[in-house]
Amino acid sequence: CGNGGNSSNSQESDLQTIKDSGTLKIGYTLFEPMNYLGEDGELTGFETEFATAVCEKLGVEPEFVEINWDAKLMELESKNIDCIWNGMTITPELQEALAISDPYIKNYQVVVIRAADQDKYTSTESLAGAKVDAEAGSAGESAVQADEFLSQATYTPVVKQTDALLEVKAGAADAAVMDFVLANTLAGTGDYSDLMVIPDLELSVEEYGVGFRKGSDAVDAMNEAMQQLIDDGTLGELAEKYGLSDLLLANQQ
Repeated sequence: CGNGGNSSNSQESDLQTIKDSGTLKIGYTLFEPMNYLGEDGELTGFETEFATAVCEKLGVEPEFVEINWDAKLMELESKNIDCIWNGMTITPELQEALAISDPYIKNYQVVVIRAADQDKYTSTESLAGAKVDAEAGSAGESAVQADEFLSQATYTPVVKQTDALLEVKAGAADAAVMDFVLANTLAGTGDYSDLMVIPDLELSVEEYGVGFRKGSDAVDAMNEAMQQLIDDGTLGELAEKYGLSDLLLANQQ
C-alpha cells in the first residue's frame, strides 16, 4: 500500500537528514491505545512504543509532536514533523499525497452511542435524522459522508475523536463515528461507561500505515525496521500488550 521511496540526486535524502539530526519527529494526536498519557503523565501506547522501537533500529531518538489531525499534511510538508504515526488510515487520497509504509494494523469505523439509546439507534438508517460527530479529516468523517443515511444526519466535525465521545456523553450529539481501536478501548469504561458501540455495524474496513513526505527514502528504512520487529516478535508483544493482537496484520498471514 506504500508507494516507496524514490529519492533522486536532485532530492535531499530524508533518511540522511533524519539520521544527521539524530531525531525522528513524529506527528501524533492523543488516541488511546495508540498514543495517550499514562497514569504517570508520560506518553505511552502501541504507536508510541512501536515508533520508539523503530527509532532504535534506525539509530535515532523519537521526538513526539502533537498535531491537529486535520492539518497533518501541512505539518509534514512544512517539515515540522518527519512522519505521521498515529493510527493513520491508508486512503487513496493519502496514497496520492504521501509515501506510506507497509500496513500493520486492520481497523474499521464504528458508531458510538449512549447505552440508553441502544434500542433507538441500531443501524445507520436509524441515525439519518440524528446529530453525528467525527474527527475532522478522519476516516470517521469520510465514513459519515459516504454512508447513504449518515450523510443525511446533522454532522459536526470535532478536533479529536475523544471530543466526539464527550459530545455524545453530554447529549450534544447522538452518535460518534470513529476508529474501532479507540472505541473498543474507551466505550463502556471509566468516564465513558454510559456509552457503547452499536453491535455488528462496521462502516469500512481499513489498514493503518505511517505517512512520510512524497518520495521520501525514509519509508523503505521504516519498512525494513518494522519487518525486523515482526520477525523478532517485538511487534506481536506490543499488540498483545495493548489489546490489538486480533488486528495485527502480521498475525493474519
